Amino acid sequence: MHCITSLDSFRKVLEKKPLRRFHPGSKILSAGSYGCNLRCPFCQNSEISWDEGVERWSTQADTLSPKELADIAAGLKDKGNIGVAYTYNEPLIGYEYVLDTAKLVHDMGMVNVLVTNGTAETGILKELAPYIDAMNIDLKGFNDSYYRDTLGGDMGMVLACIEEAVTFCHVELTTLIVTGENDTDDEMRRISGWIADIDPDIPLHISRFFPCFHMTDRRATDVDTVYRLADIAGEKLKYVYTGNV
Repeated sequence: MHCITSLDSFRKVLEKKPLRRFHPGSKILSAGSYGCNLRCPFCQNSEISWDEGVERWSTQADTLSPKELADIAAGLKDKGNIGVAYTYNEPLIGYEYVLDTAKLVHDMGMVNVLVTNGTAETGILKELAPYIDAMNIDLKGFNDSYYRDTLGGDMGMVLACIEEAVTFCHVELTTLIVTGENDTDDEMRRISGWIADIDPDIPLHISRFFPCFHMTDRRATDVDTVYRLADIAGEKLKYVYTGNV
């Protein structure tokens, strides 16, 4: 059994995951749970991803087995649903549930979408590979100390996750530009250059930061900064999109 924080087949079209180049215009059932393996101080879903909110909100969630979730998704096919997106919190901390559900979803002729921070061993991805059709992976920066000291993560693990994911499914990446952390031209050149070395056709979404959670001391990212960094990324990448601007 697994706690699900949201079930709404028409809450978001796939472009909102964001996935701009995978079944554009389609609708998908979005499912989430609790917990995360990073500790981003600017988390927009802290009430379900950090410990402080889990106890309070988990009592309000539905509990569904993989079969129940897959059946709900299948029941919405006639309303345009094409599958299940595992999102909201970090789905890979409960990858066994994702794996069990994804197998059933595929058997029912639907797709699986994973929205993840990429902090996972490649062995887990290999298990999921036959059943995941698309992923949006956060590439939160290109600086080891930022990942380690600010986010509580491991950049090398994320890069390895991306390299593995592109071998078996459609992948798009998202970088949230945080004021004073990863908003320099040089860092964007390193991000986009690394992506281009894998495949310049991998889409990159560049998003604007707004003060929230434990990082209310920073100002929102300047809109001009987002557009400037998108232009820089566009020097190497074919598909660059801006968000929250």
